[in-house]
Formats: sequence, C-alpha cells, structure tokens
Amino acid sequence: MTESRLRALVALADTGSVRAAARELYVTESAVSASVSALSRELDVALVRREGRGVRLTAAGDVYASYARQVLGLLAQGRAAARGAADPARGPLRLAAVTTAADHVLPGVLAAFRSRFPEVELTLSVGPRRMVWELLSSHTSDLVLAGRPPSGLDATVLARRPNSLVVVASPDVAASFSLDETPWVMRERGSGTRGAAEEYLAEHRAAPRRLVLGSNGAVVAGAAAGLGVALVSRDAVGAELAAGHLVIVPAPGLPLDRPWHAVAGPVPTPTTLLFVNLLLDAPEWSR
Repeated sequence: MTESRLRALVALADTGSVRAAARELYVTESAVSASVSALSRELDVALVRREGRGVRLTAAGDVYASYARQVLGLLAQGRAAARGAADPARGPLRLAAVTTAADHVLPGVLAAFRSRFPEVELTLSVGPRRMVWELLSSHTSDLVLAGRPPSGLDATVLARRPNSLVVVASPDVAASFSLDETPWVMRERGSGTRGAAEEYLAEHRAAPRRLVLGSNGAVVAGAAAGLGVALVSRDAVGAELAAGHLVIVPAPGLPLDRPWHAVAGPVPTPTTLLFVNLLLDAPEWSR
C-alpha cells in the first residue's frame, strides 16, 4: 500500500473521475486505475464499480478513502515535524482558517510571520468551519484559526483572541429595526456565524424573513445596501462602521462573545509553535 496508491484513491474519491484524478496528480489515467486496482487486490475487496462510462467508489472504497486521507495527512505531518525539529524556521506550516478570520485577523499576523521567518513553507486553506475542522482531524492542517473546536475533536487550543458578534445594518434599516419583522441577511449553512444567528433567533423566538448570500463579503455588502440586518464578527465590519455605511443595532442579548481559537493537533509541530508564539506576542492573544 504505497503512498502513491493511496493518493490515487483519495484523488478519485475527491474528484469523482479517473480523468480528473489523473489531472490532479499529474499522472496518466491508466496509472490511477492501476493504483486503485492494486489496492483492491491487496484488500481483497472492490473499491470501485463501473457506472456508465466511468467508475464510482463502492461503500468499501468510501470507507477506505477516509482512512487513506488520515494516513496521508499523518505522513505529511510527520515530515513537517521532522523538518521542523531539525530547523523550525525552515519547516512547513499548513494553516487553515474560516473566512472571516482569514480576511480580517490573519493578514497582519501572516505578514509579521513571513517577515520574521521567510524560509517557512507556508500554506493557507480557507473555508467554512466544517471544512477547516475536517482538515485538522485528517492531519492535513497543522493549525486552525476558527471559533470553538467541536466536542470530541482530538486537538489542543494553543491561543485565544476576543471576538464579538454584533448585529449590523445600514442606518435607515437600523432606525426601524424589529427582531421579528426586519429581514436577516445570512451566510450559507455550515457557516459559524449562520449557526450563531439561527441559535440567537431561536432563543428569542423570532422568525424574520431570511436572505442567504454566499460569502461573508456579500453579507456585509448586502447589509450596507439595506437588504436587512446581519450578525457578523466585529472584526469584519470595522471599516464600514468607521465610514458610517453600517451601524451596530442594539438588539437584545448582544454582542455575543465568540473568541477566536488557534487549535492544533495533540502534538504541534515545532514550526506550528513558532507561529503560535508570534500570536502570543500580540496583546490581544492569550493562552
């Protein structure tokens, strides 16, 4: 069960076709098919089945692909730990962050880290909270910046930063705000702020109309344009508040305290700890 065979199976699972998997791995289609067939023989179980002109993973293939992701992640993490142990300032660092943190919290930190440690191989994955926690649990990210980690995740919180969720709106919408009547502009399902907004409305037994937009930037712009109110991180709307395009709505029970968390696996790599120590040098971050 070589690493290349496991990568072929995972690429097939992720892309849904042999052609796309081959393109992603920069190999031939026959190489992908041969790798998956070899895995099937070793396991003595069918991992794919024919479907039309293509192939699809079987139930066994789906299960095994999830384990293969973790194996590949652990191998990458092991390489990172070994290289970081030899010289933390030259090791790799795989960061993941939810969109708001990536847009409004990380840029200055990344610039400072890059200036201090220019030879670290730095990558950043950005997505909704479910995606970034899956990256950590599958060992394909060294450090996640997001809200509170889900229960049951084998992880270590290394640093925290205050984060307040506030309801914002254009001045005109704010002047006539009603918890039940004013529309709410929200992110898609899976977003942390979407979940917080739904919990807040349920707690206050309010059922306003909702408009779902596909990104944090679109939600902020929609609120500024007068489409409704939005529950957002205070970090995400500093410029709009300063310019007067948005105002904070004095809704009951707000703001909500939802700190940012910097979270690693049980054994952070030395290069990860370099990044966390830089975070902790800033007064707004703490353990």
